[in-house]
Amino acid sequence: MEIQTIGIVGAGQMGNGIAHVMSLAGYDVMLTDISADALNKAMETMRGNMSRQVSRDKITEAEMEAALALIKTTTTLTDLGPSDLIIEAATERESVKQAIFEDLLPHLGPHTILTSNTSSISITRLASRTDRPEKFMGFHFMNPVPVMKLVELIRGIATDEPTFKACKQVVDRLNKTAASAEDFPAFIVNRILMPMINEAVYTLYEGVGNVESIDSSMKLGANHPMGPLELADFIGLDTCLAIMNVLHDGLADTKYRPCPLLTKYVEAGWLGRKSQRGFYDYRGEVPVPTR
Repeated sequence: MEIQTIGIVGAGQMGNGIAHVMSLAGYDVMLTDISADALNKAMETMRGNMSRQVSRDKITEAEMEAALALIKTTTTLTDLGPSDLIIEAATERESVKQAIFEDLLPHLGPHTILTSNTSSISITRLASRTDRPEKFMGFHFMNPVPVMKLVELIRGIATDEPTFKACKQVVDRLNKTAASAEDFPAFIVNRILMPMINEAVYTLYEGVGNVESIDSSMKLGANHPMGPLELADFIGLDTCLAIMNVLHDGLADTKYRPCPLLTKYVEAGWLGRKSQRGFYDYRGEVPVPTR
């Protein structure tokens, strides 16, 4: 099928990034969130990010305005019903995602493809709670969406070939690269990345090094563009913990046990950049390590 209309659930960092790239590719976008303020903030963020692209000659002013005109917002989830493709980009909690799909089902056309931007949760399990497991798959963008070139495409056990091909065509139109991943906990990127971040937190927890020395060591010794603790703050420590719990529960291997210090930071509400404190304190002009 030819996809032209795209519904996106969640106007946070991932949702507005997905809306950004979809609109620039010429898709009609309907973005929804339970918060009108979040939707207004998302539109401001997209305009600001596209303006930076204009200043760097990545896109023209006319292309920016045309893309923004393709984005509509709503606080009513069921307005997404007529979309050809729906991408759920809500918080990384399975119960929340299942509730979203259950609310959408009565309002969908028979052709609508459902996808989740989940970074770790079973696609097969999410699909089983819908009336169209053959038209359901994982559509995992990397953060920040406008910059990162990779999209993981994850088939559930029932996902059919036309659904995969339709989603792959969308990725191609975005000028991104698709990586096909099997439906195992955390898929490819986070199966490798999150245990590294968790080990960096253990290194801090055990006193092997402080925040600054751990991040500097990986940037200068392994040529990583960001240190693992800095990256964890960027992703969100609650998201990192959620993915580690999925790995630990799904694979039953102690090597995926979340570090107690990561759990403690999340319990304290120190979630990284989005809460202004994590492994760094972002409330001043320059981020300062918290340990």
